[in-house]
Amino acid sequence: MSTFALYLAKTVVSALVIVAVSEIARRSTTMAALVASLPLTSLLAFVWMHLDGTEPSRIAELSLKVLWLVLPSLAFFVVLALLVQRGWGFWASLGSAVAVTAAGYAVLLFFHPEA
Repeated sequence: MSTFALYLAKTVVSALVIVAVSEIARRSTTMAALVASLPLTSLLAFVWMHLDGTEPSRIAELSLKVLWLVLPSLAFFVVLALLVQRGWGFWASLGSAVAVTAAGYAVLLFFHPEA
């Protein structure tokens, strides 16, 4: 498979996952949340890395770094839900959730720079 064809396949499969979650959300937020909560992005990245011939140790290293960086990303969901429930507008809630998450990443990387 050519480099372009592989890149195109990666793009199409990755886009289909995002479209699937948004379409499932129209019918069931619980099922969409289940699909969205799966580590699909990481799973796809690991598969693409393996198919590209990446050393298993690099895949393991990425897996551990993702584990550490998932922790501050959880703040995003808590902040977004709380602010929307308290009547904040969507964009203000989203922006605030992104800002809190970015701060969480900065704190984690400051105290745990190898993450």
